[in-house]
Amino acid sequence: MPSLRTALLQSSGRPGSVAENIKVLDEAAGRAAAAGAGLLVCPELFLTGYAIGDDVPRLAETADGPSARTVADIAVRHGLAVLYGYPERADELIFNAAQLIGPDGTRLANYRKTHLFGCFEQQWFTPGEQPVVQAELDGVRIGIMICYDVEFPENVRAHALAGTDLLLVPTAQMHPFQFVPESVVPVRAFESQMYVAYVNRTGPEGEFEFVGLSCLAGPDGTVRTRAGRGEELVVGDVDPEFLSVCRAGNPYLRDRRPGLYGSLV
Repeated sequence: MPSLRTALLQSSGRPGSVAENIKVLDEAAGRAAAAGAGLLVCPELFLTGYAIGDDVPRLAETADGPSARTVADIAVRHGLAVLYGYPERADELIFNAAQLIGPDGTRLANYRKTHLFGCFEQQWFTPGEQPVVQAELDGVRIGIMICYDVEFPENVRAHALAGTDLLLVPTAQMHPFQFVPESVVPVRAFESQMYVAYVNRTGPEGEFEFVGLSCLAGPDGTVRTRAGRGEELVVGDVDPEFLSVCRAGNPYLRDRRPGLYGSLV
């Protein structure tokens, strides 16, 4: 099975302007496609910006709203799948969500963040209730979670047990938590035997200072590609054959003893 070349867009876009962020996404999709990528991953709440406060309700859209249709057009035009973060409106509720659009414009999956971080998120968003959301892309089983979710090992292990090959994690990781992309994410990839694409915002935004350091970590715990602290598009390969080799050699999932873990729940 061929590798899935994956592009990570490290950018905070233009907070508060959906139209400008769509332009940034479109331009990045063109560069990603030119680099041979079949998948472009954008950061958490990329569609609107993260620190937008009272604008969250105004800019929230339904999963099949106008921006979803625009992103679908971009995916088709450039011939690649796109994952983007956005505030999702569902009746009276708003979720911190991420949606995966296939290269044919089909909406493949929509995930709602289950673990909300800090007062800002808890003020504006409702936590999601579905921990494992997956889709198939070019023979690779894709899983989705958002930022803080990946810091809970139970979440990632649930994806491992469900067969996720590549976990996409759009994020808004801020100072002083740079140890998460530097250390936690590669460990998650190793201990649960999967690729993890962790895609961050960057620079100052409102009261936050995002640290960048987006990465694609492999199932052997090594980082395949790493961004710096600024705006950047980096590309790495998700190799199903290497993943199979790693899973055969790493006994973590085989040696689990679930009967001992009842106290965790």
